[in-house]
Amino acid sequence: MGLRGVIVLVGLMGTTWSFNATTIRPEAVSTDTFARPETTEETTEQKGAVAEEEAVEDVMATGELNPSHYPAQRAAKVVQHYLNTRYGSPYKLFGLKQVQSGNAEDVADSGRKYQLDISVHEIISDTKENCSAEVFFPRGVKQLSPQVQVSSCEELLKIDANSEEEALYQQYKTNKTLRTEKRLPDSYGHIDPEMTPFWHLGIVASSFIMLNESTENTLYNVAQVANITQLTTENDQLKFDCHVLLHDMVSQEIPQWKMLFTWSPAGGVKVLHTEQLPHVHDCEKHPKTN
Repeated sequence: MGLRGVIVLVGLMGTTWSFNATTIRPEAVSTDTFARPETTEETTEQKGAVAEEEAVEDVMATGELNPSHYPAQRAAKVVQHYLNTRYGSPYKLFGLKQVQSGNAEDVADSGRKYQLDISVHEIISDTKENCSAEVFFPRGVKQLSPQVQVSSCEELLKIDANSEEEALYQQYKTNKTLRTEKRLPDSYGHIDPEMTPFWHLGIVASSFIMLNESTENTLYNVAQVANITQLTTENDQLKFDCHVLLHDMVSQEIPQWKMLFTWSPAGGVKVLHTEQLPHVHDCEKHPKTN
């Protein structure tokens, strides 16, 4: 599927996913989602709203923030990536439901700190909880990952998916035929239910990249797991080679990444290697030869 088709999948306003069906269905506006199957034409009113939001963005950069504007949304999205890197699994996936309030302040010349009150959504169990978070974006010549602290999410983090995770692990640990799947979701927004846990794994692994790459000027989602291939199990860890397409909703770019990662119920997701791939037009201009 081309990049134009992938862009169609990505929701500027978000979607709500139904994990018990083969089709992802758009419903009420939400920010805890990763892709959308249908095209939405941007209306004049929407364009005006974006322009107005961008115009006030500098004004809102410090002090009390408008929860619906980019500065608060970008910082809160980083919290989502952080939670998925720490607690995500094939059966536990965190999303940002709503930003309730936010405040930003400059910290000398070292960076900017955001204090946020947000609603976090564990998507698979459909459990929501209000949480507080602090996000610090360092400044400097070299880009550094944001620093995140989260509190008041105790009940959300107690969600138990051990039985489902262990069943999946045992199934694929002893699988003699290593599984490969492409285009999760496909251009129509469909995912084979059997492959849904691997879509979740791709999102969790991608969260390590999105967390590392996030700045005050980005807003990352997963557009598509283009390819995920199970490799030979090593040290009781399921091992995967994965190619993902991300979407920066600010620049509208679709960066492509390759990842090598492992997963087990006991060890969680561990990303062993990441590599950003050239843009498609760069590949066409400079094809690689063996």
